[in-house]
Formats: sequence, C-alpha cells, structure tokens
Amino acid sequence: PTMGHESSVDDLARDLEEALRLDDKQADRAGDSAASGSDAESTHTAPSSPDSTPEPEGSPDTDSAAAGAPVTLTVHRPLLPAGVTSLLAGANSALDAIAERIQSGMAKRIIVMAGAGISTAAGIPDFRSPGSGLYANLQKYTLPYPEAIFTLDYFRKKPKPFYVLAKELYPGQFAPTASHFFVKLLAQRGLLLRHYTQNIDCLERAAGVESSLIVEAHGSFHQAHCIGSGCGKEFPQDWIRERIFSDQTPRCDRCSSLVKPDITFFGEGLPARFFDMIGGDFAACDMLTVMGTSLQVQPFASLVGDVGPSVPRLLINRERVGEGAGHPRGFDFDGRRGAGAVHRDALVLGDCDDACRLLADKLGWAEELAGLVAGAQAQTSL
Repeated sequence: PTMGHESSVDDLARDLEEALRLDDKQADRAGDSAASGSDAESTHTAPSSPDSTPEPEGSPDTDSAAAGAPVTLTVHRPLLPAGVTSLLAGANSALDAIAERIQSGMAKRIIVMAGAGISTAAGIPDFRSPGSGLYANLQKYTLPYPEAIFTLDYFRKKPKPFYVLAKELYPGQFAPTASHFFVKLLAQRGLLLRHYTQNIDCLERAAGVESSLIVEAHGSFHQAHCIGSGCGKEFPQDWIRERIFSDQTPRCDRCSSLVKPDITFFGEGLPARFFDMIGGDFAACDMLTVMGTSLQVQPFASLVGDVGPSVPRLLINRERVGEGAGHPRGFDFDGRRGAGAVHRDALVLGDCDDACRLLADKLGWAEELAGLVAGAQAQTSL
C-alpha cells in the first residue's frame, strides 16, 4: 500500500543511490561546507583526547572520538538571535546538551533516521568508480540506462543483471560500522524507540538490533517474495541467498515466477510497515537523531518535521541538510525562525562513525562501542 506516497522514478533514483552507498561523490565531500551566515561554525583537526575546557557560547566546539587517531568533527555552536529560547543551552556545546538529556532520563524514546552515510565505512562498493564500480561490472549486460536494473518491467524481462548486483551487495559480506553499533547500544539500554533506515544492507540486523525496532523504509534483502501474479509466496533470506550465490535465477517453487528480494523498485510503493509505524512513533518520540542522509527523498525526508515542537533533534552528517524553503518543518540550527521559536536542533559535521564515537564517549559508552566494532571486524576477517 502506498497511502498517497507512490514513489516517483526520480525520487527513487536518488534514494537508491543513497541507500546503496552509490553516491561516491557525496561520500568524498568535505564536512566543512556549512551554510552561509554560520559565523560560529568551523572545522578543526581535533587532538587525540577531548578538550574539556568550556568555551564561550558562539564559538566552535571541536572534539575528538574517545581514543585513536585525531578526527575532524565540527560541533556547531550558533550565535542565537535575541529572544530565541534554546532547549540545548547551558552545556559546553549542543552535543553535550544532547548527551545530558540522555543521561538524565529526559530522552527515553529516541528515533534514529539513517541513510547512506552510516554504512560508508563498511566497504560496500559504489556504482560509478571506473573499472571497479558496480555499473562497470554490469556493462556486459548492455543496460538501456543504469537505473533499469531497479525497474520492475526490465527485471521481469532480464533478471540476470540484478542478481549479479545482488551477489555483490548481499548481506553477510560486510561488517556493521560504529554507527550501527551505537544504535544497538541505544536499543540495549531501552532508549531506542525505532530505527528508520533508507539502506537495504541489513547491517542494523547484523549489529544485533531486533527486527521489531527497525523500519526499512525502502525494503531490504531480509526477505523475498514471488512476483508472480496472484502468488506472492514469501521466501527466507537463506533460500534466495543460496540461489544467488550459485548463479541460479531464483524462481518460485509454486508458480515458477521470479523471486525478488523485498527491495523497493521503481514504481513500487514503500513497505506497509513504514506507513503503519510512523504515526505513533513520531508522536511518541522525545529525541530525534538523523545520520548520514541527504534528506532529499520523500516521504522519508519529511519525517524530520513529524516530531513534536519541543523535541530535540540532532543531525550528524558531512554537510548541512534539511534546512530552508524545501523543508518548512526542517532543521533550524541557528534560530533563524526568530523570537518565539524554540531552538532545539544540534549539528555535528563530519564522519558518522567518528561522531557516534564522540557521543558514546560523552555518554560513558566508548569502551563498549569500541569492543563491538572490533569484534565485528574480527568476525568478518575470518
């Protein structure tokens, strides 16, 4: 069911790029491209340990992750206009204020919204790198255009290119990142209301986040269904994986039609679970964290405005997104909505994993997070 949100080809084309880590250009962008007018924002190379010296409000707050090599992160500290009340005031930085709300119990129902940026470090290949990108490996199939591989009509006629691609991207070959394990830590502590992801890689599941806490907004490899008319038989992930990795074309044992992983293709509606959950979840949310997404594709992007007006919101991203005329209920990091508006938006510019390590450090979770990441990397290397 689409409930009025039928995805356009243009929207899904942009989103599939994001959900599969296909936009290598965005992955290479520097994290210091702040919007104009943000006098308090800058990017620095942080020392190997956090500087705990308080800075005057309006100055940049630069921190490093708990341990290891220096990282570059900018924790935005705005100069708010007169008359603007901030939910994030009184701490060394907005990120400290976010951590304090979690530690104090003021944030107990946290929603995480995530996109491509939380999986970049997992090593999933992009589409466009010459010679090594996934599109280059599919050239022998002479696709009429690259996105045809995610078009249902083309898939019905020529399914082989998609299954070749699926073999390259299939879950189990990549380790979850620090960002995924940060979501797991929220879940372990009973703080995660729901994790909404645009990604199809199932890395949240691999990190140990329970299925009930995940909403895969554009589907995933977790399940598969027969696409035969009137059939729709469900198949488990292991069944279709076995056939894909043995270079067979997965076909239904009931009607012989093609079996497709439950990834949203062009022209398909978003999963019913997405629409079933958003109303109750965003009404109940008391803190929103958005990580690694361009917030360009609807209806996912509009969810930022669905939380209550007094709910703090944190963006962790390589660049500022979700602001301006295109996002009437979007982020307002600088109090530009003026007197009477409540400032509640925190911004961290930089790598998602580094930012999650920093926030985990402020929460006292740094060692646990590092252990989870190290364990996953060791398991994948076996």
